[in-house]
Amino acid sequence: MFVKPKKKTTSKEANRDVGNDKVPVEAFLQPSATSIPERPPPPVVLEERERVPEDQQHDLLKWILEEKRKVKPRDLEEKKRIDEEKAILKHFIRAKSNPSL
Repeated sequence: MFVKPKKKTTSKEANRDVGNDKVPVEAFLQPSATSIPERPPPPVVLEERERVPEDQQHDLLKWILEEKRKVKPRDLEEKKRIDEEKAILKHFIRAKSNPSL
């Protein structure tokens, strides 16, 4: 009916209790006999998509270039990056054949 309050343990008693329950490190380093054998991951199947016609690719590259021109760079590094991307787009637009998308 009446419950006695629990006795508080001091830090020395707590350390002593933990020290008695130590497990040797070797037990963790050796693989257990009940381990699950590893399986190779299932192969990823990629579906081949339809190719974009070359005239649409050309229009797409022009549109991307227009959008890059509209971008306001925040700093000098971003401006350089955008300029490089625009130069690549211009190179593809001027080329006789476009890269396959």
